[in-house]
Amino acid sequence: MKIKIIALGKIKEKFLKDGVDEFLKRLTPYASVEIVELNPVEIKDENLTQKALDEEGGNILSHIKEDSYVITMEIQGKQLSSEEFAQKINDITMSGVSELTFVIGSSCGISSKVSQRADFKLSMSKMTFLHQFARLILVEQIYRAFKILKGEKYHK
Repeated sequence: MKIKIIALGKIKEKFLKDGVDEFLKRLTPYASVEIVELNPVEIKDENLTQKALDEEGGNILSHIKEDSYVITMEIQGKQLSSEEFAQKINDITMSGVSELTFVIGSSCGISSKVSQRADFKLSMSKMTFLHQFARLILVEQIYRAFKILKGEKYHK
């Protein structure tokens, strides 16, 4: 399975980058994972937030293949346990999908066009996290999902 993570912005903190890199390395036996970092649109006027989201949305959509299964990370998305997330990935894999794309929007969210393209909307938590934590949490949960599916030790 090929997994693509489209994320707005670059990770600046070394400890977060190191964590993401570690889980990407651990994922190598299970899936091919590509991270596509896109530049967020700078918002100089809060009244232009929607315009910025629409511009970002067009850029995001241009990186999604037509036959890719898309999971957007959204506050109003469905919350899953790690086991349920693993089962979701398994169901997607078994349906014959060759590419699974996760979308992490900017700190302002994602455009309605990207949300409408989603096959599934996922929420990490009702809590608020630093935006850059989302990528680390996501790659760790993807790794955990594969460990659960393979029946390997890691998930407790």
